[in-house]
Amino acid sequence: MIQFFNTLSGRVEPFIPITPGEVKLYTCGPTVYDYPHIGNYRAYVFEDLLKRFLEFMSFRVRHVMNITDVDDKTIRNAREKGLSLNDYTQVYIEAFRQGVKTLNIKPADVYPRATEHIPGMVEMVKGLMEKGYAYEKDGSYYFSIAKFSGYGRLSKINLEDLKTGVRVEADEYEKESAHDFALWKKAKEGEPSWETELGAGRPGWHIECSVMSSKYLGRTFDIHCGGVDNIFPHHENEIAQSEAYWGEKFVNYWLHCHHLVVDGEKMSKSKGNFFTLEDILDKGFDPMAVRLLLLSTHYRKSLNFTFEALDQANAALKRIRDFFYELAAGKFPEHGDKGIESWIAKSQKKFVAGLSDDLNISTALAAVFDLIKKVNAAMLRNAVSAEDAKKVSDFIRSLDSVLAIQPDTLLLAIQTDALSMRAQENIHVHANKVAAKTSIDGQEEIIQEIREKMELREKARSQKDFQEADKIRKELLDKGILIEDTKEGPRWKIVGKGIQDRP
Repeated sequence: MIQFFNTLSGRVEPFIPITPGEVKLYTCGPTVYDYPHIGNYRAYVFEDLLKRFLEFMSFRVRHVMNITDVDDKTIRNAREKGLSLNDYTQVYIEAFRQGVKTLNIKPADVYPRATEHIPGMVEMVKGLMEKGYAYEKDGSYYFSIAKFSGYGRLSKINLEDLKTGVRVEADEYEKESAHDFALWKKAKEGEPSWETELGAGRPGWHIECSVMSSKYLGRTFDIHCGGVDNIFPHHENEIAQSEAYWGEKFVNYWLHCHHLVVDGEKMSKSKGNFFTLEDILDKGFDPMAVRLLLLSTHYRKSLNFTFEALDQANAALKRIRDFFYELAAGKFPEHGDKGIESWIAKSQKKFVAGLSDDLNISTALAAVFDLIKKVNAAMLRNAVSAEDAKKVSDFIRSLDSVLAIQPDTLLLAIQTDALSMRAQENIHVHANKVAAKTSIDGQEEIIQEIREKMELREKARSQKDFQEADKIRKELLDKGILIEDTKEGPRWKIVGKGIQDRP
């Protein structure tokens, strides 16, 4: 049985989808006013883990992630830069998409943009006016929280502290400021606006998600995710306007990810204590180590970011990959330990049980590393057959469909490489440095090019054509790849610019 902590009820609940075998999932995407920092990606990685696990458990997941491309911050920053709203936000939309690709996050089925759904927002505001939940003041339209009896049940705020009748224009505000919120804002000079039946203006932030989620997932859907900072006012206001408008329950399960912190403080642009993904990769870290770090702490706990923790994640990642090298390149006897199949079964049971328990990632990762420890010990005893080695390799790969810390192109390189183990290890280490600067899709092509050059060089050396061998070595060096000849065979490593700087 899968169960999640539901913010709405405040307790862990069995997960029962609306339609058997299907899950409708909405996740809060980026507000594209700046480059995303790794605190933002913590939420996206948590949501990716959730989605991948549900798919692993044979659910069909319909995933929608919004892009907020019109709000107070995007408008302010576009004006300061002297750019149109579209030109300004497009830069950060592309940065977000590249980050998603780099961290091996599965793309959503739909990425609706707020500016593309203005008519639906106008219709919702009109409907809320007709139902008596909204009112107009000086050309702007507001939701009256006093008219919605369930207001505050998600965030558990004290209803007696609500300042009804007091309006707030800002898209975001503090928990102590529970005021009537803007649904539609009257046009201001110099700001982007749309001519509508409500008059010239633009939407408030909260109504955007209500309109886009209902369009692609229906009036009631299964799971809504976001960071804990979205609980109030954003998600509280989404519930109020959606349920007031439709007269139906908005979302069944609310899952919220806690902050990534630095020195005990939430990582945020306003505090200036943030790192972008590019900042981290520029320091030479493997993007999959970043992913492993972001998912390795339970989503409802704060994650304290340190470079020491990132080093530890990298060491754990290397342990898994070294295990793959042994399974791919080792020499195994015809018959092995009869207990391996039972180890695999126990590991799968523990992995699934962990993630079924509100995505308990610690238990799931322990299942992986416990199996690696047992199989490594068995390989030292020469008690693993070739058939069992393949079974273990296939099993770990199946679990990685959830964890997603092993790009398929890299695993393919490991399993098909004819070089020595030392050469394979070197390919592993440096392929991931390449991955920090290139897309995962291009990784295999780069590795293949290096292999082909090395094979031509070895052929020239065997024919005593040392001039040709030196020429090939220099060609690779010019691209930033140094070939070293060792007792175990040729190795390569990145020593400078060149191949790693390809677009």
